[in-house]
Amino acid sequence: MVDIREWVKTFSAAIEEAFEDRLLFIGLQGSYGRGEATEDSDIDPVVILDHLDAADIKTYERVIDRLDRRELVCGFLSGRQELLNWEPSDLFQFYYDTIPVRGSIDEILSLIDLEAIERAAKSGACNIYHACVHNMLYEKSLDILKGLYKAATFVIRAVSFTDTGEYTSDLISLAEKVCLQDRNIIYTFSKFREGRPTDFEGMSEALFSWAKKQING
Repeated sequence: MVDIREWVKTFSAAIEEAFEDRLLFIGLQGSYGRGEATEDSDIDPVVILDHLDAADIKTYERVIDRLDRRELVCGFLSGRQELLNWEPSDLFQFYYDTIPVRGSIDEILSLIDLEAIERAAKSGACNIYHACVHNMLYEKSLDILKGLYKAATFVIRAVSFTDTGEYTSDLISLAEKVCLQDRNIIYTFSKFREGRPTDFEGMSEALFSWAKKQING
């Protein structure tokens, strides 16, 4: 597995050299940021510049093309103004799932109000509902189902935040704070990560019922 501390150190140095004083923020999102990474997990760096144009995207591409494990690099690249004008419901997960490496994105916190968080949870549940039904009927893919369970954990984090005012990244800790149905979703996702699930129909029905409840209240 990638030594993420060394990788981020190398990445940060390369980005700083490429963009110099235009660089406002570097962070890390995703499985590596949450301590959930596996051998095939993406690496999700976050880079915010003073502004972003097409030439900057090409520069960024040249930088990451020289890095080790290029095939795993995903992440987020943006200009500051776009981030400040982003859909607030998307910013909830973006902010709380990002570990700062250099700089701060605290200026977006004022955009993430209770309405935005509730909208993030509702929208996430709706997307999961639709994709789950589609997968049950057509794709019948365990990989898709795994992704939907992962998405569900973020909805649960949002709902938990509205109840407690705290963002809980760690899944074990999150499971201790939520209702039984939410806890079962988290446990099933944990089984997916361990490569154990085989009951496609049962897990699909459980996720469908969970998403339906989230939507209808």
